[in-house]
Amino acid sequence: MNEILNIAIVQAHLIWENPIQNRINLSRMLESISKPIDLVILPEMFTSGFTMHAESLAETMQGETIKWMQTIAQDRNCALTGSLIIEEDNNYYNRLVFVYPNGKIESYNKRHTFTPAGENKVYKAGVEKVILQYKGWKICPQVCYDLRFPVFARNTEDYDLLYYVANWPKPRIAAWDALLKARAIENMSYCVGVNRIGLDGKGHEYPGHSAVYDVLGEQLTYLEANKEGIEILQLSKEHIAKNRKYLGFLNDKDRFNLIM
Repeated sequence: MNEILNIAIVQAHLIWENPIQNRINLSRMLESISKPIDLVILPEMFTSGFTMHAESLAETMQGETIKWMQTIAQDRNCALTGSLIIEEDNNYYNRLVFVYPNGKIESYNKRHTFTPAGENKVYKAGVEKVILQYKGWKICPQVCYDLRFPVFARNTEDYDLLYYVANWPKPRIAAWDALLKARAIENMSYCVGVNRIGLDGKGHEYPGHSAVYDVLGEQLTYLEANKEGIEILQLSKEHIAKNRKYLGFLNDKDRFNLIM
């Protein structure tokens, strides 16, 4: 079990519907990481941007992007995660993939599809909350619009880290900032948000604001708006345990079951 988890959050400009170029650009960004890293977090739909053109852009779980992720994870001896468009059983998913250093894969299908953009008409929504086990850390992965629904993120599993990968646009970025902090506070966990930058093919602008919050809602790091970058930092199990013991807020949570 690792008392410290070294993470890298990647705020990238995504090229509209161009998986090959996005993989090339992200590879170049990741080459700048010289320190040992346990986990690298990429944005939502990192190969394409937030597109509804699933039919022409979907890959399989044996496709080029999954192979690319496995190669990087194995070469750098780290876990790598982000979401992409996956076709499976005649359905399309906005699927978050978590690749372990040994190449093993776990995944989470975005539960809350973004109805204002018609995501619900193109992508099948997930039905299961996922908790990952990695180096002694319990990790809860979620995707973009999930951030608006606190019941789904409710920390009933005593997870240590909650993270969101996103294409969150500029007009609603104040909600992104506020809700990331709120999810950290209410769940007494680290909360990480990784957002893209740049314009997409529909003219929507994404400003980044990727950030990490501790269990008390203190902002530990923040990537400058509208600029590509990678931020590396350490998360501490001791910080979680100390604050949960001293401030047992999770012990007093309301009891109910979530029916999906």
